[in-house]
Amino acid sequence: MITLSPPVRPALAVRATRRIGGWLRHRYRTMAEGPPDAGMSTAEYAIGTVAACAFAAVLYKVVTSGTVSGALSEILDRALHAA
Repeated sequence: MITLSPPVRPALAVRATRRIGGWLRHRYRTMAEGPPDAGMSTAEYAIGTVAACAFAAVLYKVVTSGTVSGALSEILDRALHAA
């Protein structure tokens, strides 16, 4: 006598098919798009470095100016002498 396996419940089969279909769609999209950009190119890196150096120079000039330097000294004096 031949025995057959129990029938698969349709709801489970539909859910499994949807899950596999979703995974396949996701894989197809990621493969079709190609590799993602992982970082800056050499020119972008150089421009970013120059911009960071320029910002650092401006910040240094502001912090070492007389007005800001005096304000920082005053804040430190008040903090040290407050008891």
